[in-house]
Amino acid sequence: MATVLITGANRGIGLSLATQLAARGDTVIAACRQSSPELRALDVRVIEGVDVGADDLAALSAAVGDARIDVLINNAGVLDYDQLGQLDLAGIRRQFEINALGPLKVTQAVAEHLAPGAKVALITSRMGSIADNTSGGMYGYRMSKAALNMAGVSLAHDLRKRGVAVALLHPGFVRTGMTRGSGNIEPEDAARGIIARIDALTLETSGGFWHAEGERLPW
Repeated sequence: MATVLITGANRGIGLSLATQLAARGDTVIAACRQSSPELRALDVRVIEGVDVGADDLAALSAAVGDARIDVLINNAGVLDYDQLGQLDLAGIRRQFEINALGPLKVTQAVAEHLAPGAKVALITSRMGSIADNTSGGMYGYRMSKAALNMAGVSLAHDLRKRGVAVALLHPGFVRTGMTRGSGNIEPEDAARGIIARIDALTLETSGGFWHAEGERLPW
């Protein structure tokens, strides 16, 4: 079975991913800023103190040790409800640091641990799609996820020579703490779809932007 590293694994989608992957026999390395009782109850390895917004993530690489990673899931993220006329510029910058730069820094930090033929998943959002923006608002989140999408395509090109495939995955509108309990899908269902998309990922489809349910999304 695979060794899977998940960021933001202490709650929400990340916790559901850790739960389902461990249940099917994968070795899960759960990275988070602070663990939770639910995460500690799982048969997974937990690495605490991982803030993807930090400039230096060398400690994450050191904590992974000699492990070879078959799947990296960049799941950690934040969402602020900013609107024109009420922009929180510090909050927008924070969303860029965590949502866009965070996954890029994590991937760079653990790149030497990626096994030949490994897979990298970036949990993005269709709110980062320019073509799909029909309602405006949510400036920091939309902009940071659009930037993440660009980073993901570049990673797909750069990692292809190593046989590593990259997927950009929209989980759906998921009912979590980040969405303040709103949404139309449960974390468990979103995680199930994400896992299916990762399992189906190949070098031929690397760099694609998908809904967790399988639909290709517009840029």
